[in-house]
Amino acid sequence: MDQSEPTGEEPTAGHDRGADDQHDGPDGPAAPEVTAELDGEISRVTVTGELTEAARRPLVRVVTDQLLSVPTLSRLELDLGAVTYMNSAGMAVLVQLQRMTQPRAVTVALVSPPQAVARPLQLTGLWRRFEVVDDAAGPADGGGSPPSGAQARRPDGPGGRSA
Repeated sequence: MDQSEPTGEEPTAGHDRGADDQHDGPDGPAAPEVTAELDGEISRVTVTGELTEAARRPLVRVVTDQLLSVPTLSRLELDLGAVTYMNSAGMAVLVQLQRMTQPRAVTVALVSPPQAVARPLQLTGLWRRFEVVDDAAGPADGGGSPPSGAQARRPDGPGGRSA
């Protein structure tokens, strides 16, 4: 039987994700786009798309490459501004990246996290584990936690304003 023959099945509504469809599971999204830039001892990793289990492999691969290629790496900035959705598996990926970098004392900073990322992290308490940076305003207060434990809205969400 030739495996290249079309199955005759049409994609389901809302599932037109392009060439990466062959990596989709029955209910899983395609891997997001992950790019990395190095600037001295700082790595900036940009994630575009959905932060789910499908993001684990590309993110771990990129971060591992950065750790291996720059022995003096001091900071990993995860630019999440273009993330459209995050589930619990996506949160687990963020924690895994933090654990990977911890032995080398590499700071993991979440840059411009939209509400799709910020809200689940706040609700689970994981928000306080990360440094949070709004590209327009600079670093947030320590650990990303709002002042006095208040749940203040930040200008990093889709409906937020810049300074």
